[in-house]
Amino acid sequence: MKTYKYLIFLGLVTLFTFNSGCFKDLDTVPLDKDIITSAVVYDDPESYIKVLAKLYAGLAVSGQQGPAGKADISGIDEGFGQYLRGYWYHQELPTDEAIIAWNDQTIKDFHYQTWGPDDGFIFAFYSRIFYQISLCNEFLRETTDEKLDSRNVDATLKEKVHGYRAEARFLRALSYWHALDLFRNIPFVTEEDAPGAFFPKQTNAQDLFSYIESELKNLENTIAPARTNQYGRADQAAVWTLLAKLYLNAEVYTDTPKYTECLEYCNKVLNAGYTLEPEYEHLFLADNDKSNELIFPVTFDGVHTRTWGGTTFIIHAAIGGNMDPFEYGVNSGWYGTRTTKQFVGLYSDLGGVIVAPNEGNTKKYPVIYVPGDYQGWNATNSETTLSSSGSDKVYEGHIYFNKDNSKFFITPYPDISYYFGDNGHDGTLEIGGDTLTVADKGLYYLQVNLNDKTYILEKRDWSIIGDAASGWDKDIPMTWDDEAKALKVNLDLNPGQFKFRANGNWNIDLGDTGADAILEYKGDNIVVEKSGTYDVFLYIDKPDYTYAINLTSYDSRGMFFSDGQNLDIDDVASFNDGFAVVKFKNITSDGKQGSDPTFPDTDFPMFRLADIYLMATEAILRGADGGNITDAVNYFNKVRERAYHGTAGNITETDLNLDLLLDELAREFYWEAHRRTDLIRFGKFTGGDYLWQWKGKVKEGTSTPEFRNLYPIPSSDLSNNPNLTQNSGY
Repeated sequence: MKTYKYLIFLGLVTLFTFNSGCFKDLDTVPLDKDIITSAVVYDDPESYIKVLAKLYAGLAVSGQQGPAGKADISGIDEGFGQYLRGYWYHQELPTDEAIIAWNDQTIKDFHYQTWGPDDGFIFAFYSRIFYQISLCNEFLRETTDEKLDSRNVDATLKEKVHGYRAEARFLRALSYWHALDLFRNIPFVTEEDAPGAFFPKQTNAQDLFSYIESELKNLENTIAPARTNQYGRADQAAVWTLLAKLYLNAEVYTDTPKYTECLEYCNKVLNAGYTLEPEYEHLFLADNDKSNELIFPVTFDGVHTRTWGGTTFIIHAAIGGNMDPFEYGVNSGWYGTRTTKQFVGLYSDLGGVIVAPNEGNTKKYPVIYVPGDYQGWNATNSETTLSSSGSDKVYEGHIYFNKDNSKFFITPYPDISYYFGDNGHDGTLEIGGDTLTVADKGLYYLQVNLNDKTYILEKRDWSIIGDAASGWDKDIPMTWDDEAKALKVNLDLNPGQFKFRANGNWNIDLGDTGADAILEYKGDNIVVEKSGTYDVFLYIDKPDYTYAINLTSYDSRGMFFSDGQNLDIDDVASFNDGFAVVKFKNITSDGKQGSDPTFPDTDFPMFRLADIYLMATEAILRGADGGNITDAVNYFNKVRERAYHGTAGNITETDLNLDLLLDELAREFYWEAHRRTDLIRFGKFTGGDYLWQWKGKVKEGTSTPEFRNLYPIPSSDLSNNPNLTQNSGY
């Protein structure tokens, strides 16, 4: 996005070709004068940066012509074959974080964990990984000092190309890490392999791990220093982050823990000057390129970097049902991805709402109207009415009069031409009588009995009382909130109980019998289960009276759309089953739409600072030297404080454990293509220790075999390359 735009160098598709079974000769000069090869591409000194741009573009676009056309990978829909989209499928869809409604080929097999070696989506991403590696290999072959000297490249450009080479090696290491994590035992080729058709040898986890490690450590000091390269390009911090990720998962890959090394490289990033984005939501908006938290993004631009994959897919596919696409900055929804109730359940205080108001039967009750000078003598105002909950012509409610000596009438119709007043101010109503008056502004209880034409008008000061607040002997007053049209108090509550009462005595009190948020006179005590700072609202304008309890500091990261969505997923193919996720949007932080309503400007945060904090926390918990539990808690709480907008979510040393951390990783990084790798590292991806809906193709979830921690080598590659052996279980 924005600062560093991908330059798609048309014609390079004929230079860079990849076949999954063998590598073709990339170093010959064709007889056809219209075919571009390295012999002519690099005659132009500007080609070096353009080819490097193509390497970065390999993560973001799907071919030589955006958003589609001249695809890099054939044999599958071009959008499906885009790198980030394929990676997201493999990392998110098999987990509790994502499920998809579509019936495209075998796409549901991801979530069911029933895929096989002939799966077209697996083949597409496998091919995409090795296409990306082949591009990097060829660039490195064509930028050796020997090749540069043969083209008489001057010293200034030569120095720049050395930096480009470091970036290309990083990008290759990134793709090899994805291959290690997803497939493990893969065909292996570098720029040192001579050009020409041949069958690559199969490597193993230990050798591939060592290769990625050595490559990253070798280029650590040749790539641009941290935070000095153009936005969207790799630097030292990206290298350090990838090393930290490699080491964090080393025990999974090689049976040898490397947590001390993980912490070492986390510390390098922590000292590099990055800061957490103050607002979590801003990390996933159309101007997230402004954030100082992003270490390495995959960048997109609605005008210059268009694709049917990437964040175009992530945003559009998550929209459907009652959702308005324009609220998320796009022009359509694809009715695809949602999440499971198990993942939603990781947010105990979703939206901070502890008790939501319940209007009950309020709209069904007969009403009368109370026009007056406090509301402009508007007899049609449905907000200033009284209700008869018994439909017996006895109406009641509370009205807030905003000034002294307020005057009003009572009318059974939304028409001020027929009204009741009180000629003698004796509590008896007469048709066309004198206006009723309250001497002092405030909240008043008003009951009107049209059977005998009497009324009760009484000022009431409501409060909260109970051991959840300040004890049963001390009232905490509530005040009128005109915006909410309710009484409100902000206070600290502890586990315990409370009630609402009026005028400081027990003649008039409200409780909640049935815990349904509908209040009854002399009802049951209201239970508070968790300490915290709360906003409590009392909606008492007319029956049914109700209330709300909201945490003022809560985990703000859970961004879901639930209107018209079912929490339970009975039908995988129904978009309305499962909450929608609205984390990524094509809207800027100041509420403006991105540059295009189809193709977002939103970048994808491949690496960011919060990941470093939580990797360091995990490394320490798993025994890394050089850290202590105090550091781990501090790192954890830094991430939590952003989520809670304060310290309400902070933990102590006794709270911190691996189970809590795994849940925190989900809450922080959902839909960022982390979850599969994290669940495997914690032993929760396969097997039966952790179940989510439709795992194993069973609604309640069921155990799956351990071999599915890896994806299979595609059958087509096995049949084309005799050097390859299939992963166990397939």
